[in-house]
Amino acid sequence: MKVNVRIIPHARERMIERGVTEEEVILTIEKGKRLPARLGRVKFIYEVGSGSTWKRVEVIAEQEGDAWCVITVIAKYPKAL
Repeated sequence: MKVNVRIIPHARERMIERGVTEEEVILTIEKGKRLPARLGRVKFIYEVGSGSTWKRVEVIAEQEGDAWCVITVIAKYPKAL
């Protein structure tokens, strides 16, 4: 299912800072676990990648009609051993 996504400038800046692609944001919204977040928003969580290159992507978004407006993006990487 294709999802309509609008990414605000703040979220784009966080994506660049945190090494998250637009494809990963969309994948997280499409396939990720959906949890309630503050201010009536939704947090999507999904692990992307595999082996030593995986990361957990968290997307905070709010519904705007038939689209998701991405507010911010967080990436959590595995700790080095």
